[in-house]
Amino acid sequence: MERISCRNIILDTDSQQLYALFYRIAKERLERKHNDILKIYETSLKDWNQTCYQILLKMMDIGTNKAAYQRLAQVVPYRILLREVTLPHAVESLLLGGSGLLSLYPDDEYTLALKEEWNHLACKYELSPMRLTDWNLARVRPYNHPVLRLAQLATLLHSKEFLVNRIIACRTPEDVVELFSVEAAEYWNDHFLPAIEGRNIPKRLGKEKALILGINLVVPIQIAYSYNIGRFELRDNAEQLLHLIPAENNRYTNTWQSAGVKLENAMASQAVIQIVTEYCQKDRCEECPIINKR
Repeated sequence: MERISCRNIILDTDSQQLYALFYRIAKERLERKHNDILKIYETSLKDWNQTCYQILLKMMDIGTNKAAYQRLAQVVPYRILLREVTLPHAVESLLLGGSGLLSLYPDDEYTLALKEEWNHLACKYELSPMRLTDWNLARVRPYNHPVLRLAQLATLLHSKEFLVNRIIACRTPEDVVELFSVEAAEYWNDHFLPAIEGRNIPKRLGKEKALILGINLVVPIQIAYSYNIGRFELRDNAEQLLHLIPAENNRYTNTWQSAGVKLENAMASQAVIQIVTEYCQKDRCEECPIINKR
């Protein structure tokens, strides 16, 4: 566990002052995310649904397959999913077929139907699948496997309502969990991988993953969207939502909490991540708001 060199300074800081500093530092991080989203928005031909879709896929893996998920958002654009959105099997075929991953596994009746549907839709929309080498499947846990994640996403994206509208509508952690706690199609109840049966467990995107999406997708999208359309009450709603979501549980926040720093919500945990990644790890201690308290 990393040592916090300024631990005594932090613990000696009045709790109200520390909370105010956390708020300011978290807003730095939100500003950076806001700018990143606007860049994606510009490259997405100013389409908010495609922007949300790209960030959603990016957030499915923060590790070795992040680039692969981002590539899939280009291979199968949201506008094409929308044309088939009333048919859940078609949405799943587009995502799994576009990923190229179906060719890795043996076939059964369900996967053959997915492949047939993909071949039809790929011809219809002139799509080409990704290469298998785009994915890194070594040491991937079953619940995080791209095949299962894409099956869960198919359920989420199978809706007549635009993705951005559902994201903007979230006001509470419960709203976020309701939006993202989706369950893959019934076939996946006893499958982690295609045509390989296993223990019968509904494959639901969990609460913890849903709340991470709330922090890293819903809140930043709401803020960027608010500036884009000039509705600043959405920004205020987004900041309030970040205050309501529990603090994240990761190596950065665990170090701080073990040192005696109480992180009451995601606004505080985002501040800690910003401090560690932008100040501590870059040897910018003299610029750190915690040290300077200004």
